[in-house]
Amino acid sequence: MRNQSRVSHQIYNLLPSEIEGFGSLAELALDMHWSWSHSTDEVWRQLDSKLWEITHNPWVVLQTVARDRIEKVLADPVFRQDVTGLLQTRRQTVASPAWFQQKHAQDSLTCVAYFSMEFMLNEALPIYSGGLGNVAGDQLKAASDLGVPVIGVGLLYQQGYFRQVIDKDGAQQALFPYNDPGQLPITPLRHANGEWLRLEIALPGYSVWLRAWQVQVGRVHLYLLDSNDAANFPAHRGITSELYGGGPELRLKQEMLLGIGGWRLLTALGMEPEVCHLNEGHAALAVLERASGFMDETGQPFDVAMAVTRAGNLFTTHTAVAAGFDRFAPDLIEQYLGGYAQRKLGLNIKDFLALGRQNPNDSTESFNMAYLAIRCSGSVNGVSHLHGEVSRHLFEPLFPQWPTDEVPVGHVTNGVHMPTWDSAPADDLWTKACGKNRWLGTTETLGQDIHRVSDIDLWQFRLAASKALVVFARAHLSRQLAVSGASSSEIDRAKQLFDPNVLTLGFARRFATYKRPNLLLHDPERLTRLLTNPEHPVQLILAGKAHPADQAGQALIQQWMHFIRRPENRLNVIFLSDYDMHVTRHLVQGVDVWLNTPRRPWEACGTSGMKVLVNGGINLSVLDGWWAEAYAPDVGWALGDGLPHDNDSAGDAAEAEMLYELLEREVVPEFYRRDEQCIPRAWVARMRESMARLTPCFSANRAVTDYTEQHYLPAAAAYRLRRANNGEVGRQMVQWKHSLEQKWATIRFGEMKVETLGDQHLFEIQLYLNDLDPKEMQVELYADGIHGGSAVRQEFHRDRQLVGASGGYMYSATVSAARPAPDYTVRVIPRHENAAVPLETAQILWKRL
Repeated sequence: MRNQSRVSHQIYNLLPSEIEGFGSLAELALDMHWSWSHSTDEVWRQLDSKLWEITHNPWVVLQTVARDRIEKVLADPVFRQDVTGLLQTRRQTVASPAWFQQKHAQDSLTCVAYFSMEFMLNEALPIYSGGLGNVAGDQLKAASDLGVPVIGVGLLYQQGYFRQVIDKDGAQQALFPYNDPGQLPITPLRHANGEWLRLEIALPGYSVWLRAWQVQVGRVHLYLLDSNDAANFPAHRGITSELYGGGPELRLKQEMLLGIGGWRLLTALGMEPEVCHLNEGHAALAVLERASGFMDETGQPFDVAMAVTRAGNLFTTHTAVAAGFDRFAPDLIEQYLGGYAQRKLGLNIKDFLALGRQNPNDSTESFNMAYLAIRCSGSVNGVSHLHGEVSRHLFEPLFPQWPTDEVPVGHVTNGVHMPTWDSAPADDLWTKACGKNRWLGTTETLGQDIHRVSDIDLWQFRLAASKALVVFARAHLSRQLAVSGASSSEIDRAKQLFDPNVLTLGFARRFATYKRPNLLLHDPERLTRLLTNPEHPVQLILAGKAHPADQAGQALIQQWMHFIRRPENRLNVIFLSDYDMHVTRHLVQGVDVWLNTPRRPWEACGTSGMKVLVNGGINLSVLDGWWAEAYAPDVGWALGDGLPHDNDSAGDAAEAEMLYELLEREVVPEFYRRDEQCIPRAWVARMRESMARLTPCFSANRAVTDYTEQHYLPAAAAYRLRRANNGEVGRQMVQWKHSLEQKWATIRFGEMKVETLGDQHLFEIQLYLNDLDPKEMQVELYADGIHGGSAVRQEFHRDRQLVGASGGYMYSATVSAARPAPDYTVRVIPRHENAAVPLETAQILWKRL
């Protein structure tokens, strides 16, 4: 992360910077550490309490309040002392060594470039849609807490993702308000001489100028690019107008700006990241621009440049169905990237398209960005254990003849940034039990600490959270009804809804058919009986958006709205519109039970349920995504049979019945079963186990340490090894791969003998490698796993060279005779000390018995 001194972070605007102390306020307002520490909240509240409560954006508050108001509060010695103390704490925190510096100070990792189409940091910076941005934002924050040298790269959208209004008919209406950059907690990236850092990206027949912005996120930076530059044609200024808007052509342009433009921005800043982390395939073109930069620097051809740079590339896929991958028509790729491929990479269009195709020779096959990312990365991972399995099936066609379990896709289960999502009472409880610095390092002892919290303290904490949620829900719903033109009586009734002593269920996420948000509506009358039980009532809060182009998803919202507006249901179920980070925080902090009903295995991970853990909420979910590895009977409830299901109406009906049964027979009775102190002891015990065992495991703290130690550090070391001496190791690997490709077809098996000696099978086989080096071949016995166990892989020993046969060798191996000899198959795979097989070369040869 060198040479950043070239760029000045001075604030260029008309703010009253001449007021003594204003610079300190600006520095605090422009560091989004406030979005999770909350130590500065009182500062902004004192400047303008109403504006702060509405916007939760310090930068807006600071720009909006009157000059004399700023002067007045800064003249208060106590206020000024508080600001000075907060600023000193911030600077000391940034400068002090964190977990990474303490544990990995001697490692070669200096910079990870983290590319994502969206980042969810706070509602004050609305450049996110949902889960993907949630993961990106939370991982940036955790990297800041842990001191991991990560920088984020994304796009600044003029309109972001759409805002939602529910009209009088219960239908979703989409609004696209303009994000005024001057009101966002971001600053233009400027050179030391004051010039705005801008990049020129060539598109067919014209160039697009990109403006660069910086977001301070504690110790780390997020860099954003946007095309709303006055030098661009009006149509081109709108390339970065909307997140996930428009058609394939606009999406491809956005991905070019993110990937190609993003890597060029890092180059312009003088940064040389060892690791490029692709958070989904949208930014896959970054790895090509990285290779292009290496070609310019060293004069090496594309294949050598890719062999060198791919070692430092990590691809994280979040997609659970093949239809979810970004695909582009070949003609569109040729139109926008054909010239780039020729000029910058030295590739003709056929070879370029082959990088994103399963079959390089199929001229009709579309260009798959996930395939490109895999072919140009040194490691690939899914985002939960189950999603790793699903992804290996999805990418199996790229590795023909390899067993599914050996398709090179691992997993790092997502986690959420607990300090972002915990309530103030939760923060107090965890601080008292575990200490203030609990999320700044490893988390091994946190569970033990929470186990020591008393039932009374846990239940009082939950009651406070329920009260806060009811206050929020009433205020939000009354504003929502006023906007939609509801009567004054309806608005007044909303201000009296809900009871903090009643069991509250929460369901909030994107409304899409595979998420089955209407599973609970399968039997509306039964649901009404459940909600309105006079002895054990239940409250339900829903929220979520459907993509403006998803008519089926919007119909699901309207179906719920019709149910809610039935007179018998109005007091027990509400839908909160405009689901965003602000709404999410209040819901996950206050609900008693979080519902999740996706169709397994279509939920790659699903992080919403993780957010309730730190707040004492309990999950009731389908065994999909993270819950498939988190669930145990004493921490929550599981829905379904744990098997995959397609669009199956019979399966939906069966799981709806199971959901009703769980709620009626287990969840509701357990919540209302109280002792003489009115404490639900069994419920509190389940809550404690969930908090203690799951919160540390599913934190972004754990996820980022996993990424750092399992991926970033090894990738940085591999990249440095390959790029040394002008890429000499990369050049040798290209030669090795070319030799394999030319000679692999000449490998053949000779005679094989199998003998059973007691409890061992002895295998002997002749293998003819011709001109291939036997040291670069791995010969194995392989047997599929049984009863869910792992496959058996036993390497052969090379005994001797065959006399009179060029390149012929005798190999032998012994395995347990517990399984019959025909279960085993001989296979040959390439071996190289620096190569990831089969990710970098997928040859494999089998001999069937």
